[in-house]
Amino acid sequence: MTATADPGTHTPTHAAPGGSFLHQPRAVWAVAFACVIAFMGIGLVDPILKEIAAKLEATPSQVSLLFTSYMAVMGVAMLITGVVSTRIGAKRTLLTGLVLIIVFAGLAGMSGSVGAVIGFRAGWGLGNALFIATALSTIVSASKGSLAQAIILFEAALGLGIASGPLVGGLLGEQSWRGPFFGVSVLMTIALLATAVFLPATPPAARRTTLADPFKALTYPALAVMAAVAVCYNLGFFSLLAAGPFALPEAGIMQIGWIFFGWGVLLAVASVVLAPWVQRKVGTVPALIGALALFALDLLAMALGAETSTVVIVGIVVAGAFLGVINTLVTEAVMGAAPVERPVASAAYSFVRFTGGAVGPYVALKLAEHQGSAAPFWFGGIAVAVGVVVLVAGARTLHTALHGAPAAHSPEEAEAEALGDLA
Repeated sequence: MTATADPGTHTPTHAAPGGSFLHQPRAVWAVAFACVIAFMGIGLVDPILKEIAAKLEATPSQVSLLFTSYMAVMGVAMLITGVVSTRIGAKRTLLTGLVLIIVFAGLAGMSGSVGAVIGFRAGWGLGNALFIATALSTIVSASKGSLAQAIILFEAALGLGIASGPLVGGLLGEQSWRGPFFGVSVLMTIALLATAVFLPATPPAARRTTLADPFKALTYPALAVMAAVAVCYNLGFFSLLAAGPFALPEAGIMQIGWIFFGWGVLLAVASVVLAPWVQRKVGTVPALIGALALFALDLLAMALGAETSTVVIVGIVVAGAFLGVINTLVTEAVMGAAPVERPVASAAYSFVRFTGGAVGPYVALKLAEHQGSAAPFWFGGIAVAVGVVVLVAGARTLHTALHGAPAAHSPEEAEAEALGDLA
């Protein structure tokens, strides 16, 4: 039998063996649907960045703060997600996050200045932090099947949200730059109702976490390695998102939407299909090193060909495959890198990941304003290359923390879960 857990208490329970990956409780699908909408927010503004800059008379670096404020607040707020969810329960935390996203996305759509949009995006980031960190642990706890299957489901929701975000942003953005923000409010309202109806009530956890717990978790060497790698990786990730549209001056809203839709589709497919396959073949750590190295090379190739639209477009789309592999394997590594509760590990990692990565879009577009369109890609590529070096240096530490298991997607994991080794 496979071990699952109650979302609020994380106490192991047992589900029927051999269940299909797609045969999940309605509560899991409700949270996964809400995750799709939440992750739309990452790429939703991409197609309208240039339009917002034009309509609100803002510079590219000012517009980049739509990413920076969102991620910085989300990263810092990750520190309180465990404190909140262990006191009021996972369901109430998820609903609180969804309500905040609905309110602040709507307010951003009604704003009349770029400063107001930036501020409301920060509030949106607070809601996303409460929702996303809790959603991951809820899906892992409530789903049937292995830990790896649950993470793939979460990453599939992430990929679908990231893929559809630019397309939805483009379609609604063609009517008005305000449209995507109002669209998120409407979709999140549907997600709120689905979560409220289908997710059972979850009591507060037996042990209440504190603000110090995520910082303590970062003292574990393997988690510290992953956090450092994540900062470097996200500098490249969000530099690509922010600089991509401005490197394509001739592209319209829908063209940018379709380009990033292709990027997101590859990211989603790679998360679900390619990442498990590569992991089985070579192991988690070598697969991560390879995917990060390829992403760094992709960014550097875009830097060299930044004046050619075709190079930039192909570079953006191809990056999705590398990012999909990285996202899935990094999430699995973080969940197993430190002997602490998964919500605490997630909060610690996300705090470093998002607060560190938040500077990427602003620095990238500042460089573009002063050094040209190639500069953001040089910056992102070098940052990711540094992450490769850090991961290579910490490979033995991480490998030991993961018990030397090269294939978390293998049948052995199901057997381990049956014995209660995994929550």
